[in-house]
Amino acid sequence: MSKPVKIDFVSDVACPWCAIGLAALERAIASVGGDLQVELHFQPFELNPDMVAQGESIADHLGRKYGLSAEQLAQNGEALRQRGEALGVRIDLQKRDRIYNTFDAHRLLHWAGELGAAQQQALKRALLQAYHGDGRNVSDRDTLVEIAAAVGLDAGEARRILETDTYAAQVREREHFYQQHGIRAVPSVIFNDRHLVQGGQPPEVFEQALRQLAGISG
Repeated sequence: MSKPVKIDFVSDVACPWCAIGLAALERAIASVGGDLQVELHFQPFELNPDMVAQGESIADHLGRKYGLSAEQLAQNGEALRQRGEALGVRIDLQKRDRIYNTFDAHRLLHWAGELGAAQQQALKRALLQAYHGDGRNVSDRDTLVEIAAAVGLDAGEARRILETDTYAAQVREREHFYQQHGIRAVPSVIFNDRHLVQGGQPPEVFEQALRQLAGISG
């Protein structure tokens, strides 16, 4: 029996590299297979915690934040699309044209994590797909309730959470914890609370880390 591997996947729903990184990690876990035991937890990070409720044009936001031209944005977007396609992740650059506040999405993810790892992973996948593939507004509470219900979570409880400040303190505490430990970019994938892999790495990078930590040859 291999050693269990704890994974904290620190990420934001609004981050396309997080969608790519998760798909690569999941492919690596499947590739190792066998006796691999993984405890996967999704931790919150907000790229734009001060984003206004109605969101902002991605082109305007990235142009101002990073000084990128329209041509550079298009090139970067196409590279993202191709990387995603290779991993089965749909990134629709036409639909995903605005960036939104994701704090409420993180509150629902915290709730799902309390229900179980499978529920949290299902919700995380659904939120990433809803935003990056379908361009949905993941700050809109009706949309969030619909996404939660679609993966089998209780719609009434999801709405109750969103209409109160439930899990707000817990999400802020987790965000602060990772910021205090030097996490400034996502995805940040932390293995066994000690080993850090950052960015949308290819599956081979995650597979190597998993094999080494679990003591599995390959």
